[in-house]
Amino acid sequence: MVELKRRRPTPPGEILREEFLKPLRMTQRQLAGHLGCDIKVINRIVNGRSAVTAEMALKLAATFATTPDFWLNAQTAIDLHAAQRRLKRLPRALRSPSSRRGLRGEALALHEA
Repeated sequence: MVELKRRRPTPPGEILREEFLKPLRMTQRQLAGHLGCDIKVINRIVNGRSAVTAEMALKLAATFATTPDFWLNAQTAIDLHAAQRRLKRLPRALRSPSSRRGLRGEALALHEA
């Protein structure tokens, strides 16, 4: 069963602002110019109104010497947290009646049917 984390993960826009823009004394406008995008795109990410896309993750990773996964994992954590809050109940796990050997055995039994 998936457990809901109580604390909201740090949004990628907050990471961008607090860990990169502020220490570098870089404005959103300067970053947008460097990335070749509209300032509105950066502003929406920083303010949590837009998600970090794969393309933006590549650009941010190249700019700040991080990895695209760093940015996408931060975004995924936010998305999963929000989804868990929206869903009141998750479906129960399917179990194979012919197997009690665990996940590996259950997966084989499900594919055989």
